[in-house]
Amino acid sequence: QVQLVESGGGLVQAGASLRLSCRVSGLTFSTTVMAWFRQAPGKEREFVAFISSSWTGGRTDYADSVKGRFTITRDNAKNTVYLQMIALRPEDTAVYYCAADPKSRANTPNYNYWGQGTQVTVSS
Repeated sequence: QVQLVESGGGLVQAGASLRLSCRVSGLTFSTTVMAWFRQAPGKEREFVAFISSSWTGGRTDYADSVKGRFTITRDNAKNTVYLQMIALRPEDTAVYYCAADPKSRANTPNYNYWGQGTQVTVSS
């Protein structure tokens, strides 16, 4: 059974930093593409970042809105993917979801496995 468990969300002020974690079990983590998405109230789920498998060099890509502020990394020894977020803005407020194993393009919300989500709230 595949499980993705996110942690690290919270309430912070604008300009602060947070690091989200997503621990994965039940699949071969090192060969799996991982991603973060987010969903704000009343909006569709949107792509944040993805990281390819270690076999393909751990290539990363980001949404334009978070480039230069967010960094996705993976620790294969811990079966964990991280999202380091700095210079947070009120518009970053959303539920953040970890995703594994894309069915199609890695920057679209079409993945086989999802976490339960963790709330990030940024106050102005």
